[in-house]
Amino acid sequence: MPISRLPLALLFTATALSAQSPVSLSYQVEWRLINAGRTDLSWTPGPTGYKAQLKVFSAGLVSRLFKVNNVYDTQGTADLCAQQVRLQAEEGSRKRETTIRWTENKSFYKERDLIKNETILERELDTPACVHDVVGALAKLRSLNSLQPGQSTTLPISDGKKIVMARIEAQEKEKVSTPLGNFPAIRYEAFLFNDILFKRNARLFIWISDDARRLPVQIQVRMRIHIGTVTFTLDTVDPPVEGRKK
Repeated sequence: MPISRLPLALLFTATALSAQSPVSLSYQVEWRLINAGRTDLSWTPGPTGYKAQLKVFSAGLVSRLFKVNNVYDTQGTADLCAQQVRLQAEEGSRKRETTIRWTENKSFYKERDLIKNETILERELDTPACVHDVVGALAKLRSLNSLQPGQSTTLPISDGKKIVMARIEAQEKEKVSTPLGNFPAIRYEAFLFNDILFKRNARLFIWISDDARRLPVQIQVRMRIHIGTVTFTLDTVDPPVEGRKK
């Protein structure tokens, strides 16, 4: 099912994060023109770093076919360098807990099957001094307001099992319609799929509002035709958006 894997869920929503101020955002999820679920995200910065929580859950027909209820807690430094992650994932009949911890030059990954009460994967990697988890990396993208169409950058990203220098490309300025109103936005493509960081054959697009708040107003993962496109559309922001035309 389109939202049955955590990497997709994280990528759809992680750009909502900002290192400068606390924010809560919610997204409606659509797949094949039906309501597929919701994603809620909270971001809390502090004097030495950040904490964030991401909740992903399915709804309606998708939930009846394949229920998803995931909670992802992460924290990192003021420079958005990853420190630790804890994921509790319920996907269909599976229940798993994943923890990841980063030091200055190592990462430690552990995944447990909660039903069988056993560890199914452990991995240790050498890492650079600073790497981002997907949440921190896309929060970094939101802060790059100088990255304009025709330009690109790379970011060191790790999921605890692999490290890549991921290309982020600014492509076009477009208008995006949301329940909050219409937004001028810049469309970015993040090259994380197709066996770069994640194996799935897909393309990831992120629309960030072209204004002072740089809100991630729409996110899409475009997969093969028989699977289709999953769209995350921003519909709630706290602090709220003021004066937006519907």
